[in-house]
Amino acid sequence: MPLKDSADFLLDEAGTLRDVMTALDRYGHKAVVLVSADRMLSGLVTDGDVRRALLAGAALDEPALPHASRTPTVVRDGAHRGHVLDLMRGLHIEQIPVVDDSGSVVGLHTLQDVVGAPVLPNAAVIMAGGRGSRLGALTQKTPKPLMRVAGRPIIEWIILNLVSSGIREIYVSVNYLADQIEEALGDGSRLGCTVRYLREQLDSPLGTAGSLSILRAQTRPEHPLVVTNGDLMVQFDVTELVRSHDQRSAAVTVVTRQYSHEVPFGVVERGPDQRVAALTEKPVIDLEVNAGIYVVSPEALDLVPSDTPSTMPELVEQCIDKGWNVSAWTLSSDWIDVGTPRDLAKAQGEV
Repeated sequence: MPLKDSADFLLDEAGTLRDVMTALDRYGHKAVVLVSADRMLSGLVTDGDVRRALLAGAALDEPALPHASRTPTVVRDGAHRGHVLDLMRGLHIEQIPVVDDSGSVVGLHTLQDVVGAPVLPNAAVIMAGGRGSRLGALTQKTPKPLMRVAGRPIIEWIILNLVSSGIREIYVSVNYLADQIEEALGDGSRLGCTVRYLREQLDSPLGTAGSLSILRAQTRPEHPLVVTNGDLMVQFDVTELVRSHDQRSAAVTVVTRQYSHEVPFGVVERGPDQRVAALTEKPVIDLEVNAGIYVVSPEALDLVPSDTPSTMPELVEQCIDKGWNVSAWTLSSDWIDVGTPRDLAKAQGEV
């Protein structure tokens, strides 16, 4: 998340170079945002701007605004971390102010907050081996995880969210058109992590959980695994998810989201005597549904059968049958399961 405490990074546009240096020293940032009285952006001053001003002979009590970048790159509040990181890398900058719809400054992204989260000991597994048959012709030559949204493959958005939360070791389960996925991601270094592949046999897909047995055969995880489907457009705090899993001593944590369905008809309730007790027109049913993201503890990994197709819901049921703790963690962010052409169009902002 970007910095939100305005005392940390905002300074009145009339501030001096001395004021900027004081703020930089006090809060440890490398930039200060200069704003007008109504918090509209006036300029961005970095530590480099101050250094260059002083070397050019400027006095500490001179206004800072003439030495600021008056039209810095900005992003809207709620911009995806991947988009922010792309801008920083492409423009070779380390700070980007955040503005709301009115243009008022509400935050500051720094390179540290985008990629500098404390490294987690947990690895992640992305299930990317499915055929994506519901997308029809769209996936005949391109695997679903490589469908592009906002200029980037879906699986890269997933990886960037994991990396920005501190995950550095990622396994990708591949099968259908595996070579394309491996070529696109490589060893992961371009995305700030290490990517390894769990390769299924083309004629023997293992389902959403089966490939975990391949991982188990390669290594014995000491910490819970974050497991996610490879076709999700979602941003969530991995650190909070893992912390919740650990605090509840769960064997598996299922990430959920709220789902509302409006019945398109009037619903009749009647008693045993056939008398109508109520008639509700187009009621809305609120449900909690599986979001396709999990945390799996090492002991639960042992329940996955080797070389046999299995699913994550089946693994959850096994844990429940054993009396093990299965926990739930609810998403608060937007979530799109890119399973159909309409879902893809929605993710791409076309519907």
